[in-house]
Amino acid sequence: MIYSYNKRLVPNARTLRKNMTDEEKHLWYDFLKELPVTVNRQKNIGNYIVDFFIASGRIVIEIDGSQHRLPHNKEADEKRDCELRSLGITVLRYSNTAVNESFDGVCRDILKHLDLP
Repeated sequence: MIYSYNKRLVPNARTLRKNMTDEEKHLWYDFLKELPVTVNRQKNIGNYIVDFFIASGRIVIEIDGSQHRLPHNKEADEKRDCELRSLGITVLRYSNTAVNESFDGVCRDILKHLDLP
C-alpha cells in the first residue's frame, strides 16, 4: 500500500536521515538494516516523519528520547499514533533507555511483531 505524504517534509526527512540519534543508528546498523524485509528510515507518512517504517508489516518504529515524556509531547504522540493506526499501521515505541539497556529485548519485540524468527 502506498501512503500519501506531505511533500514539504521531504527535506526535513533527508536531514533527519543524515543526523540520526545514537540510538537510531544503533538500531539501524546493528539490527534493522540486516532484516529480510525493507526498512525505510525517516519515512514520510501523511504529515509525519516516522523514524523507521516497514511497509510489508505495516509497522512504524519510533525511538523516543526523554522529551517524549513531557505532557504536550505525549499528547502529540498519542494523536500521531491514532492517525497512523487509522491507516492500518502498528506503532512500536521504544525509549532511548530501552535501546541502550535492553537492545536484545527491543529486537525480539520487533521480530515478534513482524512474525519473523
